[in-house]
Amino acid sequence: MPRGVDLPGARPIEERTGLDPRALPQDLLHGGEPVVLRGVVADWPMVRAARESAETAVNYLRAFERRDAPPVVATVGPPEIGGRFFYNDDLSGFNFRQEHVPLHVALNTLLRYADDPASPAIYVASTTIDTWLPGFRAQNDVALGVDEPLASIWIGNRTRIAAHQDVPENLACVVAGRRRVTLFPPEQLRNLYIGPLDHTPAGQPISLVDFAAPDLERFPKFAQACAHARTAVLEPGDAVLIPSMWWHHMEGLEAFNVLVNYWWRQSPAWMDTPMNALMLAIMTVRDLPPKQRAIWDDVFRHYVFGADDATAGHIPEAAQRVLAPLDDTRARSLRARLLQRLNR
Repeated sequence: MPRGVDLPGARPIEERTGLDPRALPQDLLHGGEPVVLRGVVADWPMVRAARESAETAVNYLRAFERRDAPPVVATVGPPEIGGRFFYNDDLSGFNFRQEHVPLHVALNTLLRYADDPASPAIYVASTTIDTWLPGFRAQNDVALGVDEPLASIWIGNRTRIAAHQDVPENLACVVAGRRRVTLFPPEQLRNLYIGPLDHTPAGQPISLVDFAAPDLERFPKFAQACAHARTAVLEPGDAVLIPSMWWHHMEGLEAFNVLVNYWWRQSPAWMDTPMNALMLAIMTVRDLPPKQRAIWDDVFRHYVFGADDATAGHIPEAAQRVLAPLDDTRARSLRARLLQRLNR
């Protein structure tokens, strides 16, 4: 399958138009379904600059760059990887390197390679806007109605980011270039052939399937995933809402692409990532004898997945301890106790 072509069976992501970025509907933001918001940030000065040229967009960004900011992390891969940041052949390492450079150096490098068909793949990922580009959000921002969303900028050329999940909700706004986004519901986990959990290119486990050339002999269930895929090509000014834990594959389609995204969680700040629980469960539960594992399956359903008011209702409220509703204080106490046990 050539790059830039939809996966077979993928259907378009639902679209909305005419939305005000200063007053996005809360039922849309928390609806649990992906949505493309066409033109929602089309009036941003950054988008207008990018429509003129990549050089105009770079100059616009440079005007906000904090000169005393730490270097950004630029991920760089050789031309032969075709923009796909991934593992090496035996998954012992990766097919790219990372360099720490000032932001303006990364921007200048992207411009220098813009017309080179054999350009290396270059990607500056998840760079906090308020740290590196103070003042940018005063002119280019979205009101989400949530406290302190994390706003990041992603800058690169024709790159492909393998399908992965994020715990937070994600509003991803294309402000320069074009991007193809391909999404899968969380339950497609078994059909996406996810790689190692603890050795990943960028912190999140990824699909091992090359979306540009799926090997259905090696990954036959990927055909089932494709039947559930949703896709869209985003133009400058468009955004896509990616709900928590939806698998997403991102592809930059131009020689210069910029995306601004907002992450926020529908959970208290003290709550740790569930990935920590998964890792501990692998260490402590997965390899138990089958009968014991079945018992712990029931225990987890009782205390975690099926927990309700009756779970600890027979215990006096003052004595419920960890079974009581958690707050920051109880979570800190529990975390300290777990660390003591893990460091035995």
